[in-house]
Amino acid sequence: MSRFSVVIPAYRAQGYLRECLDSVLGQSHRDWEAIVVDDGSPDACGAIAAEYAQRDPRVQLVRIEERSGAGAARDAGIARATGGHLLFLDADDMLLPGALAAIDAALTAAGDPDVLLYGHDRTDWWDKVWSVGDALDVEGLDPLTVTPAAWNRAVRRDFWTRQGLAFTPEGPYEDVVPVHRAVLEADTVAVLPRACVRWRKRRAGSVNGTPGRGHFAVIERYGDLLAGSAADRDRLFPLAVARVLAVLDDAGRVPAADRPEFFRLAAELHRAHRPAGHTPEGPREAALAAGSWSAYQKQEKLNDRRKTVSSRLARQKKKLRSRLMKAAYRTDLRTARLDPDLAVYGAYWNRGVSCNPAAIHAKARALAPHVKGVFVVSSRHKDRVPKGVPYVIEGSRRYWQTMATATYLINNSSFPGGFTKRPGQVYLQTHHGTPLKRMGLDQRRYPAGTHGISFAKVLAHTDQWDYSLSSNPHSTQVWERVYPSSAYAPLEAGYPRNDVYFTTGDDEIRRIRRELGIADGQRALLYAPTHRDYQKGFLPRLDLARFADALGDDTVVLVRAHYFYGHEAGLADTHPRLIDVTAHDRVEDLCLAADALVTDYSSLMFDYACLDRPIVTYAPDWQAYRLARGTYFDLLSGLPGDTPGAVATSEDELVAHFRDGTWDTADTTRLRSAFRERFCAYDDGGAAERVVRTLFLNG
Repeated sequence: MSRFSVVIPAYRAQGYLRECLDSVLGQSHRDWEAIVVDDGSPDACGAIAAEYAQRDPRVQLVRIEERSGAGAARDAGIARATGGHLLFLDADDMLLPGALAAIDAALTAAGDPDVLLYGHDRTDWWDKVWSVGDALDVEGLDPLTVTPAAWNRAVRRDFWTRQGLAFTPEGPYEDVVPVHRAVLEADTVAVLPRACVRWRKRRAGSVNGTPGRGHFAVIERYGDLLAGSAADRDRLFPLAVARVLAVLDDAGRVPAADRPEFFRLAAELHRAHRPAGHTPEGPREAALAAGSWSAYQKQEKLNDRRKTVSSRLARQKKKLRSRLMKAAYRTDLRTARLDPDLAVYGAYWNRGVSCNPAAIHAKARALAPHVKGVFVVSSRHKDRVPKGVPYVIEGSRRYWQTMATATYLINNSSFPGGFTKRPGQVYLQTHHGTPLKRMGLDQRRYPAGTHGISFAKVLAHTDQWDYSLSSNPHSTQVWERVYPSSAYAPLEAGYPRNDVYFTTGDDEIRRIRRELGIADGQRALLYAPTHRDYQKGFLPRLDLARFADALGDDTVVLVRAHYFYGHEAGLADTHPRLIDVTAHDRVEDLCLAADALVTDYSSLMFDYACLDRPIVTYAPDWQAYRLARGTYFDLLSGLPGDTPGAVATSEDELVAHFRDGTWDTADTTRLRSAFRERFCAYDDGGAAERVVRTLFLNG
């Protein structure tokens, strides 16, 4: 018997079914069966499912000759299931990486409850991904309030069968009754506060996005539920009202011409099942309780007017505030004197205190204590500022005052708001990496990665620089061509953020490893892939659990997702030797702790080379990356100076390197030496001091 039976009804989903099945087959947890029910689909769904069933015996195909609806299709899949827990997945949705492992761990921790609820996120046809508001981590959560869907819960199969649960055989909202009944009748319900499913909003072809009278079914479904016991009715009634009114208010579901009748039937539902002593919540439910469509419409109009007025006032207030700030800033530019001892710093578009600016700030405190340093941060990142570091919030009055009066400007990206550089101000652009991918004006040849960049603004920003920092001749040469300007001079001083790789002692490294949970004697690998312009969200091209298993008990893998993808890699607690370090404040500490780096196209490889430790390049999509973004050299060529060590283009190759010892050989050491010579030319532990002396102490 499998741990999980994943039931997938398929109808007119041929464009999505492969991606759906790949998301199941790619799970690190392997103990599952997938039952695809071809619900009389007129397209290639059946053929695709048959292909996967031939490829992997864990995939089964059930055929229904004539369409019976998603509910009946799921029931047909359940009849074939043998797994301990039922999971449901629509054919156009996906399991997120590591989902089954996280679900398995949560079930085990909770003693295999009857029902386990888990989170989901959403995507659309533009591949935009956004989170969903099911607050699963809230203490005292009523599980009935979680989105009532089949695909966000695991249910014990014996419990499902014993309770006689079944989906409504025809029509939409077929899962409303069984998923609510499962929660109501379960002895144990657990919650996993992690997104395990990606729900797809389709532009066409989905029930949710197709307006019509079919959505009247939601009233009937909740009518069936509310006809149960009085205790169940009392719990369900407010949720039923909220759900029905949400459908009524969705123009994408209920057309304007059908809204009065929908309201009438909803009012009948309210009248028939309203618990004794229930007080309508707000004027909309009061209108429903009174059965007054005109009162409901009046309330809608009032709400619309309030929203319009509130939105207009908010926009006006924001514009007025911005104009006042800019006016005060322009006055400061004319009248305020530059402070010769004030420096303003910024890093990664105001994300906190890090990278080269942070290292320069720290060294300036020691060598040039007369210079007061202030960091610019966004309001949402102010909690990441270390204690004792002065900061201003971008866009605030203090921000504009600081930008108008600081003599020194230090940033690894750009300052917000379109500031005007004054005569007498000195701007150091530190950059935040060595360029492998095309940068600056070179990006014009690769429009897929530009995302609407204004190259005129890029050049205007470049004209403000006085110094452009680099850590190797390659960077100096690239910056000069892709950020052309006679206004700045190259500062070939090395990267201050890399000083720690030359100055940190063994005792400090041991402390860092202990804090990360790396045991004495364990080998630590840092897996740090970069982002792709053509990929939304962190989706590693590596089965991390399988990789960790192949490495053995003496190895731990530190996983760091790129900051573009948020503060976590989505690992949950799925493997004892996988540690999510995405939210760690200092990537330099992670490098110091790691015995080797596994990465793809991340500029972290150039920094890590300072440590003279093995670097393994894992690049399964090298051609796609080169075509989409462009690169300055062939990372996979195997030529000295281009390739930092062992190379793998498939997961099996990567595993083999560590299994066979080819990740660290005499040949890879020679490659690493040539790579270090080319790209770490100016890094020696004294970069920050050289920058501080040049900038603040006249050389």
